Amino acid sequence: MKKLFVILSCLTLFSCFKKDDKGQNVLNIPLADQVSTLDPAQSFDTVSASVIYQSYEPLFEYHYLKRPYQVQPLLAESMPKIENDATKYIIKIKSNIRYHDDPIFKGQPRFVKAADFINQIKRLAWQPTNSNGWWLFDGKIKGINEFREKAGSDFQKFKELSISGIQAPDDSTLIIELTEPYPQMLYALTMTFTAPMPMEAIEAYNNDLSSHIIGTGPYQFDSWTRNSQISLKKFENYHKVFYPAQGDRLANSRSLLEDSGKVLPFIEKVNFKIMKEAQTRWLNFLNGNIDYLSLPKDNYNSTLTASGELTSELKNKKIKLQIFPSLTYWWLSFNMNDPIVGKNLNLRKAIAHALDYDRYITTFTNNIGQRTNSIYPPGIPGYDPSNILPYEFNVEKAKEYLKLAGYPDGKGLPVLKYDTRGASTTNRQRAEFVKASLEKIGIKIDIHMNNFPNFLDKAKKGKLQFWFDGWALDYPDAENVLQLLISKNQSPFGPNSTFYSNEKIDRLFEKLKSLPNGKEKFDLMVEIEKTVNADLPWVMLFYSRNYIVSHERLKNFRHSDIIYNQVKYLRLEDQ
Repeated sequence: MKKLFVILSCLTLFSCFKKDDKGQNVLNIPLADQVSTLDPAQSFDTVSASVIYQSYEPLFEYHYLKRPYQVQPLLAESMPKIENDATKYIIKIKSNIRYHDDPIFKGQPRFVKAADFINQIKRLAWQPTNSNGWWLFDGKIKGINEFREKAGSDFQKFKELSISGIQAPDDSTLIIELTEPYPQMLYALTMTFTAPMPMEAIEAYNNDLSSHIIGTGPYQFDSWTRNSQISLKKFENYHKVFYPAQGDRLANSRSLLEDSGKVLPFIEKVNFKIMKEAQTRWLNFLNGNIDYLSLPKDNYNSTLTASGELTSELKNKKIKLQIFPSLTYWWLSFNMNDPIVGKNLNLRKAIAHALDYDRYITTFTNNIGQRTNSIYPPGIPGYDPSNILPYEFNVEKAKEYLKLAGYPDGKGLPVLKYDTRGASTTNRQRAEFVKASLEKIGIKIDIHMNNFPNFLDKAKKGKLQFWFDGWALDYPDAENVLQLLISKNQSPFGPNSTFYSNEKIDRLFEKLKSLPNGKEKFDLMVEIEKTVNADLPWVMLFYSRNYIVSHERLKNFRHSDIIYNQVKYLRLEDQ
């Protein structure tokens, strides 16, 4: 993006968004990049999820106010009945759950049927969908892999063939039979990958839901101006959902419970405004054009006092700060299929020892980020705060490893390609930091700037060499981390964009994924981590912590990295 365009954007954005939103029952939320898709079968990035979860609903959700996280029914009538040694789930579905109106329904109300959930799970398995959610059920539901193979790319077969492990004996009952116990099954059913989809929509839109929303959620599609804004409006026929009556110790306060028992949602309209530059988001927040945002790193010093509180100037503007733990963390990834970085462990070790992690965290998080000590994040069972990574900032060691790699002082090493995951200034600065660090030991870097959808496309197609990478956990379990490193989950059909493959890891993962939390599982986590660190597909950087600023008129806000459907709980107070 050209500098002139950035400057003009910052100067004119105040006039791009309507001032009459302020004071009305309209919530304005910033997005740091473009929305890659509106299809719940394909979305796996946090930007798209921010929109999709307001419109699509799965069978279950997380309780908004309880920590540790607690799963509760959403479209399901109750928690599932689990039989046959935890391999059979019988789920009753609420009645009269209505879809958003759409021309495909020809003016008639369409209500959710159990078969609609089967349609969506078949979409995850059907190869032409190219779903990022296939890993959830690959090999886990009886007959799902056979369906995937037999259906191929034939739409008629997609419709006609069944999956032996999923039945809908009536419109309100869904039965799922697993090949073996899958403790994460309930977590999987909280994700919009599994939101119901009517066959009429799949047929009418040729299985392309990237620009359509056919959901049951509290907000339905209103408009989409590409690269600028997506707007959702309140769904007037939304089924009865109520604000929770209690939470955990921290949530049991008057401010979070005064709306207990009230019908949701409260807000009439939601505008998701695409603002790629952090400073643009900050200026629009100060001007009241957006209601909350994650505090940009460049504004920490001017926003916070030495004790970590908001300055009195911001408090006087009725701005408040909340600090939340995070299940999001970051690292550098290598393409293990790449003939240069992927096939040379000592080269990866050289890169791992060339980075000044403390300075990186200071520069890009203002010390808000926490230095990683593990491939697992704090907050999941089995995380060990005393664990130590087998690499650290040490330029001399980095040079030794580069020599062992066959490239003393970088001689003979081709220029490496570093891809950014976005086109913002911060993405460029991160890349420049890595480039400068590696140049000190003789490694030259060519930076390739991408917008976020292009980055995701390259990752899927295996066209990246090494890059800034990260993960926001879908659910609080080590299995959700380790599935990023399993051979069968390699892109484009799974989230393993590094193409890392180790038979030992695959074998141990198969054992771990079926275990409940406890010593046996935690010991396996340790053994797996040692092997992963020895292979070094990832160089760990930092764990995020969330500093969220909001205007006082926004009520009921509680941030979570895995609760994306939070908008229905929020309320705006007239001031």
